Amino acid sequence: MTVETGRPAGQPDPKSAAGPSPLAPGTVADPPSTPMSDAGPSTPPQTRRLLGRAALGRAGRAALLATGRPPVPDAIEPIVQVHRRHHPGADLALLGRAYRLAEASHRGQKRKSGEPYITHPLAVTLILAQLGAETTTLVASLLHDTVEDTEVTLDQVAADFGPEVAYLVDGVTKLEKVDFGAAAEAETFRKMLVATGDDVRVMVIKLADRLHNMRTIRHMKPASQVRIAKVTRDVLIPLAERLGIQVVKTELEDIVFATLHPEEHAGTRALIADHEPAMAELFAPFARSLARQLAESGVAAEVSVRPRHCVSVHRVLLRRGEGGRPGAPHPADLGRLLVVVEENADCYAVLGELHTCWTPLPGEFKDFVAAPKFNLYQSLHTAVSVDGTVLEVLVRTPRMHQVAEFGVVALGSPQPGGAQPGGGEAGGRDEADGTDPGRPGWLSRLLEWQQETPDPDAFWSTLTADLSDDREITAVTEEGATLVLPSGASCVDAAYQLGEEIGHRCIGARVNGRLVALSATLADGDVLGVLTEPPGGPEPSGPSPQWLDHARTPGARIAIERWLAAHPAPPAEPARRRPPAPAPAPPVRVPGGRARLVIAPGHPGAAVRLARCCTPVPPDRVTGFHVRGGSIAVHRTDCPTGERMRGAGRGPVQLDWAPDAVAPSDRAPAGFRVTLQAEALNRPGLLADLTAAMSATGLDIVSAVVEPPEQLRVRHTYTVELPEAATLPVVMRAMLRVSGVYDVRRPGLAAPKPPRLRPHLRAAANAGDPGAAHVRPSWGMRGSSAAFDPLDGAEGAR
Repeated sequence: MTVETGRPAGQPDPKSAAGPSPLAPGTVADPPSTPMSDAGPSTPPQTRRLLGRAALGRAGRAALLATGRPPVPDAIEPIVQVHRRHHPGADLALLGRAYRLAEASHRGQKRKSGEPYITHPLAVTLILAQLGAETTTLVASLLHDTVEDTEVTLDQVAADFGPEVAYLVDGVTKLEKVDFGAAAEAETFRKMLVATGDDVRVMVIKLADRLHNMRTIRHMKPASQVRIAKVTRDVLIPLAERLGIQVVKTELEDIVFATLHPEEHAGTRALIADHEPAMAELFAPFARSLARQLAESGVAAEVSVRPRHCVSVHRVLLRRGEGGRPGAPHPADLGRLLVVVEENADCYAVLGELHTCWTPLPGEFKDFVAAPKFNLYQSLHTAVSVDGTVLEVLVRTPRMHQVAEFGVVALGSPQPGGAQPGGGEAGGRDEADGTDPGRPGWLSRLLEWQQETPDPDAFWSTLTADLSDDREITAVTEEGATLVLPSGASCVDAAYQLGEEIGHRCIGARVNGRLVALSATLADGDVLGVLTEPPGGPEPSGPSPQWLDHARTPGARIAIERWLAAHPAPPAEPARRRPPAPAPAPPVRVPGGRARLVIAPGHPGAAVRLARCCTPVPPDRVTGFHVRGGSIAVHRTDCPTGERMRGAGRGPVQLDWAPDAVAPSDRAPAGFRVTLQAEALNRPGLLADLTAAMSATGLDIVSAVVEPPEQLRVRHTYTVELPEAATLPVVMRAMLRVSGVYDVRRPGLAAPKPPRLRPHLRAAANAGDPGAAHVRPSWGMRGSSAAFDPLDGAEGAR
């Protein structure tokens, strides 16, 4: 049923504004659409009626010639009538010439059904005319099999109809099995996709061609029916969805469902037939109430009930059922309400009335008007409760309805300038809705990775996997770039979409300001920061084989596999029993050298030892506590252990560093044992790079502990022997420069307040730190200072 609200005089009907529906009435599509009549291989009934009405006698032909229009063959009269509704000024003489060439070329050929072969290009062209395709596309569809199945050559097509028609015909021409063998089908689709990258009309013609072949699939052998239906399901239906041609997609889905699962298809059709009256009784009162409410609010709208197609109903029942079996049907499952309004703003006015007068369901509202789908689909989706029953409602404008039904075809010619042969306005791109009939983003990505997949089997498996999910997300980089990725994509996919070199140098990621593992799945609207090794250095460490477990996009997987093939892992060496390493020799000190590091006024001759909990190093501020044996333990003033000893009642001992400790001389070398922690993003070779960087500063590594990685983050703890106190900041800066290290700190300390740093010093850097004497390493990401002392004048910050 269809209910129209009141419309001010002089305003156009939204339905007519969208253009007359070119499709025959009958089964409808989902999203709301009206699939083209499935009349089988013969001429559809509507076509037969048109042929009857179009039969011209001698007087009729004379009248036609008097109008100045050239006569067209009777066989294409139905096509011409449909085409004129969309393009009144179309060049019909060109269509007549194309038909005559196709008919002469295919004369004598038969289809599997026994019909003359010319019925196939005529049916394909009628489908395209119903979609609203322009004249060039119709000419190419009439000729699309001539090069493949007759003696006509591409050069002849180009000479008679121009290079544009020849390109479209060549794009849909199959490759010969004699030349490509079993790979012919995969390579044909590759050739077709490449041609679609330059002109999307190639795929539109192929979809119409497959639709008519599926309508007549019953004439094929059972094995061929299954094979063709599976290819249609895995490749062509997803492509129709991506191009937004819902009327073709939904009819193909129903035919494939009937071919591969005839019993389930028959059962679903029976359920629909049984519940149709109940659906009409459920939706009709609500449609009338909504139309009346909109009329009272002054919103001109057309309200209609849109039944779901067979596959859509089957999916709804599967979601409700359990164990893979369909659930019990409900009349509300069989349809949705469609509201067509005149302006974009009216869509939200309708939404306000719906949510005010009926109870909306939380989480069911989706705004595809402000954020269209990747296939250019625009509508408002919501669901409301009507007397305890949940009903779905779609709201859109006539223009949105056209694009929802016919996709890229409704957007006009993809050629530069977008001019239609008919000279109508439909040919231009609508700047207001932001749609672009050129190359969609998903097609550009597909064309990129197919170049890196020469193997036909690998191409085919990757293509079907890439097309298996039609959902996409949009993420934004911290630099402002927009990334469109398939749903479920990880940070690895995002890194490689930014560039293969960036992917190879990637060592981590930030999502919404927080560090995450590279395996983290991105959500729609995430802000992503990709952390990479510094450019311009040695060859990057590259991806690990585990990245393949997280890469979802073909481009990322192909790049990772290519890197791993070019950089094979070295063979594992057999385990050898190595002799235990000798204990490190103690540092050479003069007698009493440790005591000479610290001055303890009032305690001459007392033994002094540096505490290992906080490993004090000049010029740390220190204090002492008496321990057993009469010795003095030296702690940093902010050491937690020292705080506990003070709380236990032990009196602190005033200490200070000896001059030789701060500025050691050749006569009195001083060594200090220090514990350092490095927080890093795990990668192959990290331990080797860190130990090499530390050893280059002249220290001795006493021990190293590497904790198990957690979400690709790892902590390294090193105990080192410094030759002198001044080596500590040098070591920490060297560790921070190692790729993947984001924090270096001395553990076991309470987090101090940040000191006041000079304006020209950066809070964190991985390379190029200034070499001034007062420069300190960066503050850690965990809030603990990676520096061991504040700058001059910052003592009060403690």
